[in-house]
Amino acid sequence: MRHFLVHDARDTVGVAVTDIKSGQDLTGAGLYNGAVYQLKARQDIPLAHKIALKDFNAGDTVIKYGQDIGRVVAAIRAGEHVHIHNLKTKRW
Repeated sequence: MRHFLVHDARDTVGVAVTDIKSGQDLTGAGLYNGAVYQLKARQDIPLAHKIALKDFNAGDTVIKYGQDIGRVVAAIRAGEHVHIHNLKTKRW
C-alpha cells in the first residue's frame, strides 16, 4: 500500500493519499521515477496533507511539486505533518 506520493525528485515533502496515524510504518512512491520511500509517521496526517521526508530547521525551504512553497517556522522532523502551524509563505 502507498501512503504518500512524491511528485518531483527535488521534493522535500510527500502528499498523503490516505489518512495516516502516528506510529505507522509508511511507504511512499516517487511519481518521477518509481522511487520507494520508507518513513515512520510521527504524527497523524490527514489525507492530502504534507509529510516531511527529512528533518527541517526553522528558516529552511520546503519543496513540493519541484517548487518552493514556503519557509519553515518551527522545526519539523521526518515523518511529521507539514502545514500552516510550521510552514509559512515567503510572500510576507
